[in-house]
Amino acid sequence: MPNFLFVYHGGGMPDTQEEIDKSMAAWGKWMEVNGPSLVEPGNPVGMSKTVSASGVADNGGANPVSGYTIISADDIDAACAIAKSNPMVADGSGSVEIAEIVNMEM
Repeated sequence: MPNFLFVYHGGGMPDTQEEIDKSMAAWGKWMEVNGPSLVEPGNPVGMSKTVSASGVADNGGANPVSGYTIISADDIDAACAIAKSNPMVADGSGSVEIAEIVNMEM
């Protein structure tokens, strides 16, 4: 079964303990429901830099990465179905970019 990279864009850190508790509960439920598919639950990420031939930019570009998860699914459509229930998508605070991880033999 292929693995897929979920790249999170948007979202944000909660401001109050109540918001933190609500967010953690939503993520916990999502991970519990999708536990068998989670290869790596992932984490939020800090500030990103973009490296190109013209140099290094201190922003993540127009839509910086805010976290990641790796899941296993039958195909990209099944991965999209899992992403639709993600807390960031469900609450409208962000989006999930999905790409199949292609294993290369070296």
